Amino acid sequence: MGRRRRKVVKIVKKKLPVFFLCPRCGKNAVRVTMNKKLGRVTVVCGFCNLSASFEMSPPMAPVDAYCLFVDNYYGMEGHEEVAARTR
Repeated sequence: MGRRRRKVVKIVKKKLPVFFLCPRCGKNAVRVTMNKKLGRVTVVCGFCNLSASFEMSPPMAPVDAYCLFVDNYYGMEGHEEVAARTR
């Protein structure tokens, strides 16, 4: 008589997203580009071309840059362009 086989439990690790939701158009098309040599972060929506660029702090991740982008967008009075304020 043999033993029963043990059930193999796979641990699924969640990955951070590459594309984020755009606060203006609502599409999942916002991409964060980090340039470590220049110390700049660029956030651009591929659908409505809403963009922002700001300085990068050392422990910043793409999710942190996206959160700053959304905070700047909703913090404005008229919601015109984030790029005009952050450049």
